[in-house]
Amino acid sequence: MAEESKPLVPPTPEGEKKPAAEKPAAAPATASPAAPAKPPAPPATAKPAAPAKPTGPVPLPWTSPLVEKYRRQYGSGIDALTYLGQNYLNVDRSLIPDILRLLRDEEQFDYCVDITAVHYPKRERQFDVVWILYSFPRNERLRVKTQIADGASIPSVVSIWPTANWLEREVYDMFGIQFDGHPDLKRILLPDGWKGHPLRKDYGILQQDKEWVQVNLGIESGQ
Repeated sequence: MAEESKPLVPPTPEGEKKPAAEKPAAAPATASPAAPAKPPAPPATAKPAAPAKPTGPVPLPWTSPLVEKYRRQYGSGIDALTYLGQNYLNVDRSLIPDILRLLRDEEQFDYCVDITAVHYPKRERQFDVVWILYSFPRNERLRVKTQIADGASIPSVVSIWPTANWLEREVYDMFGIQFDGHPDLKRILLPDGWKGHPLRKDYGILQQDKEWVQVNLGIESGQ
């Protein structure tokens, strides 16, 4: 068979380089899709102001034939107020126990329901002493308040209402207030060796409790 003829390639002159084969053109770069734009942030809204605290009830002036009677007798030594339907007399310390005896004898407040106190450590006269009275004939309740300083005493009213005996002892036990003329003023709830008076607002009850339990019982307090 005759040899297959090959196309003639012209010789390359010596010293010349063969032309490099042409590279295929690069495909045009495709741009990546743009990230979606974030929606604009909503405008900051101011927090609504806290609503004002509702005002609570306040004492109001109180007047009655009883009040007017003793105002004529004692003048500025008596201030009469009412609070949520509870009537009370703020009286000067010098009127105790005279005003209380008059309320029993002239106004028929024949029952002393309770005697208590309230401690206001930042006040000059730190204690309010409060007598809660009730009249069976009138079916009426009345509170009498007076203020005394820390360390001051106040007359006992056991001679007016015998029930005041244990009530005054409790006030002494819890607040340390002395009642002059009481027949047997001593603690009634706490042991005799207890230190301090727990219903004073500056009293550290846990420390006193632990100390008393350790000293008297020889054990650690469970508080």
